[in-house]
Amino acid sequence: MEDNNAEQEKRLTQKIAAILDEARTSYATHNRKLKELFLLRSKSSSPSQFFSAFSKALIPLFDFQRRLASAERVVSFVSTFAAARHPNDASTSDEFLDHFLNSLLVVAAAANKTARFRACQIVSEIILRLPDDAEVSNAVWDEVIESMKVRLRDKIPVVRTFAVRALSRFVNDSGNSDILDLFLELLPLEQNADVRKMIVLSLPPSSATSQVIIDCTLDVSESVRKAAYCVLAKKFPLQSLSIKLRTLILRRGLADRSVAVSKECFKLLKDEWLIKCCNGDPLVLLKYLDVETYESVSESVMEALLKAGLVQLQNDASIRQYISSTSIGDTTEGDSVHCPTNVELMEAEAALYWRTVCKYLQSEAHAKGSDAAATMGTEAEVYAAEASDKNDLLEKILPATVDEYIELVRAHINAGSNHRFACRQLLLLGGMFDFSDATNRKAASAFLKELMSKPPDHELDNEGNVVVIGDGLSFGGDNEWAEAVARLARKVHAAAGEFEEVVLSVTEKLAQPCRERTADYLQWIHSLSLTGLLLKSAVSLRFLQGKAIEPDELLQSLLLPGAKQSYLDVQRIAIRCLGLFGLLERRPSAELLKQLRISYIKGPHSISIEASKALIDLLMWHGPQEVDGVLKHDIPCQINSDKKSFCPVNFADSEGDLNVEMLDILYGGFENDDWASPLTSNEDECIYDVLGEGFAKILLLSDKYPSIPASLHPVLLSKLIYLYFSDVSEHLHRLKQCLSVFFEHYPCLSVNHKRCISKAFIPVMRSMWPGIFGNSGGSSFMVSQMRKRAIQASRFMLQMVQIPLYTKETQPECEKTSTEHPEVIDSCAEVPFECGEEGLALRIAVEVTSFHSKKTAAEKSYVSALCRILVLLHFRLSEQGPIKIMRRLLCRMVESVSSEKDLVKELQRMAEHLMTVDRQPDQELLQDEVNLILGKLELDFNLDLEGSVAMPETPAVQPTRPTRSRRRVRIEEDSSDEEVSPASVAPTTHHTLKTRSQRASKTAAMNKMSACRSLKIDEIEDLEEEDSDVTSEDSEESVQ
Repeated sequence: MEDNNAEQEKRLTQKIAAILDEARTSYATHNRKLKELFLLRSKSSSPSQFFSAFSKALIPLFDFQRRLASAERVVSFVSTFAAARHPNDASTSDEFLDHFLNSLLVVAAAANKTARFRACQIVSEIILRLPDDAEVSNAVWDEVIESMKVRLRDKIPVVRTFAVRALSRFVNDSGNSDILDLFLELLPLEQNADVRKMIVLSLPPSSATSQVIIDCTLDVSESVRKAAYCVLAKKFPLQSLSIKLRTLILRRGLADRSVAVSKECFKLLKDEWLIKCCNGDPLVLLKYLDVETYESVSESVMEALLKAGLVQLQNDASIRQYISSTSIGDTTEGDSVHCPTNVELMEAEAALYWRTVCKYLQSEAHAKGSDAAATMGTEAEVYAAEASDKNDLLEKILPATVDEYIELVRAHINAGSNHRFACRQLLLLGGMFDFSDATNRKAASAFLKELMSKPPDHELDNEGNVVVIGDGLSFGGDNEWAEAVARLARKVHAAAGEFEEVVLSVTEKLAQPCRERTADYLQWIHSLSLTGLLLKSAVSLRFLQGKAIEPDELLQSLLLPGAKQSYLDVQRIAIRCLGLFGLLERRPSAELLKQLRISYIKGPHSISIEASKALIDLLMWHGPQEVDGVLKHDIPCQINSDKKSFCPVNFADSEGDLNVEMLDILYGGFENDDWASPLTSNEDECIYDVLGEGFAKILLLSDKYPSIPASLHPVLLSKLIYLYFSDVSEHLHRLKQCLSVFFEHYPCLSVNHKRCISKAFIPVMRSMWPGIFGNSGGSSFMVSQMRKRAIQASRFMLQMVQIPLYTKETQPECEKTSTEHPEVIDSCAEVPFECGEEGLALRIAVEVTSFHSKKTAAEKSYVSALCRILVLLHFRLSEQGPIKIMRRLLCRMVESVSSEKDLVKELQRMAEHLMTVDRQPDQELLQDEVNLILGKLELDFNLDLEGSVAMPETPAVQPTRPTRSRRRVRIEEDSSDEEVSPASVAPTTHHTLKTRSQRASKTAAMNKMSACRSLKIDEIEDLEEEDSDVTSEDSEESVQ
């Protein structure tokens, strides 16, 4: 009987296997094969027999690792069969599904990764194919959910992917809210892009997930970013998102570096937002984006829609519809008070819409005209016709005359601050008119003078004081308005010196009360803001000479007196104008520099910020030597190449000491702790931000400033690294962003930058490590945090040393080398040892050996941290001198950290590696050669050349219990042999057990491991890198 059942089950298994084999060929056979499989199940003697045969037929699938199309078709077929509920045999289908899911859950917990992968794949397919009315017991579902939760933490990425896919159907259930919490917990920790993509696709639409999905638009993986925009398009309607999130999505997506991602974002914009939510009307879409707050995003949206041809202009739609010869009847009562009867005020969205449309038409006409000029024949005629059509359409949209345009702008100006945005858009349209006609130019010039003479918008505070609306620096209250006015003025007055003449004529009238010292607060602000507009747009002071106000008179009667006013806002704008004025001078005036120094040292925080900006700009434009020469009354300034530190500055009496160099004064700002705090009115502005950004620019462009001693570059770099990792910069986001970009490019630009980083390593570590060199300590928690931060900085500097130079630096050497091995030594061969890893290693070794044998706890941790960085450095074969010196220094370093066994092992490995790469290990360096190498590193160190280079042996620990020691030795010896012998190429030396201690056993194991390293040098270097990477994290933890 049993043989008969076994034979039937075998034949049934063969039939099922044949059906599966045919199903893997094509999806077209699946419907027919499903019917055959259902029929086969109904004719089987028992459901258990069919399930057993079915399971056996699937065994090869669980052993097949490759994801071929044939295997995927089998998975799809099996999942469809398990999820289908046959109407004539529903109970059997439900029973089969329960048994199949339970068996899959068992396989999902198997040790074999391929089996787990296939099990999770089939479970996910079944779950997604099941109808909503499927009869599955709650107990089975609970087991499925719990099993897939466990698989979410599987070490195989594809298993995690299908586990997420399986749970995606349950994530919306209120009873399974823990699944959503688990997804949100694992998403930022997930390293695999496919798993992150699957989690993003599985997240439901809610307020808790919207921000998470939008954050994924910044993912490093293109597929994850694309999936984020796909989910936002399908699950989040336009109205469900806040204005801030809408603009954030569009700003990131349309500017994404990946074409596929930007297309996905544009698809969201076009299909979901524009067509579905706004009925294809761009003006309606702009109202959802708050164009006044997010102008740049709205402009990029319009540009994308225009390029795609989605902006359809109606025949009668133009700016002219807002201008009519008769009274407009549909204007509001409030608008009719301020605007003429023949002008209808434009909304902000309409103003930006027409401005971008006109800009697009003008650029297209120009491009087509250029194409017509570059081609010939019929093609040129086609391009010329297209350019003519664009120009005709542009003329139909713009106001018919310049006078109508001026009336339109004037009406919006008179309408008040609510229409200021629309007015600025209209001002930008002025650049598209032709002002070559004298009448048009005269009308526009009169309008500009009227616009410049208009006092800034202001209001009264609770105490009755006048407060200017805006930033208090730019003309009109904001930089965008000033740029629009300047652009229109430049267009109208295009002749050389004409723009300066018109602005100075207006400034001369406005500044008259200031020159007579009768001006009030508002008049000072108005005059100085217009002067700032002039100085920012002017090319040279030459164009200001012979006008209504001479440059010297402007400086003496307006700018310098303004910097001494009692109003802080007046001082700020005057200091800004002084900086712009100094940039236009061929040589900065002494009075200007003195005033900027006084304002920087003695002024309030807001004034010192503006003065520091001006001083750094002048320093970079004219050069430090030129600036110091002016302040020292033309006494020739000698470049002090031996200067290795900045002079301390006493800010109490530095304003009169002209011998203090400008760089010293600026660097001294880092010593003022009060300047580390941002302004209460503007959290993004701080003196530390300005100084850090300025010194970063100086270091990047160090070749352009030969008057700055190269010995000061490591000092500046050390300060910037210290600021980047210190507590001070935690709230200085602008500084951290600036420095992150600086550190990304600085080490790749020049060999000199590499040398500077190497020199700055030890000073940075000394300044950051607590408890040494006068650094304060604190509680154990604070000391631990400070050490962690210092270790982080050391690894950061190590990466900067190891990062290769840009191609521009290595191109000449690359051309000389063979093309067969372009990446072996090209980028490293041209870097001298004092600028590379060898120089840094010698600096660290000298620093470690400089400590005495008796060290404090802080010194021990400091030395240990340095050693852990040292073992991560590599020596090139060409640098035999540094290799020999390092071998001698390693002997002394081991003695300094003899209490840390793991670190001693790392140093011994490094010594063994250096011994193998030393081409002449028996030949010693001469004292002159050592002095030459150390001299290039600027190290004053007396190296003992008489001692041995052999590593000192660690004294063996005497065992207190001999019998247990022997037992422990046998175990350790066996385990060591098991680990080392498969890779060992050296014969094993056997010793008697009685004469072998625990330490001897470990030494023997180390000898075997070292024997494995007597391979090719390239393989040794690879092993060394792996060892360093493995121990780096452990080293950091032990130091902390």
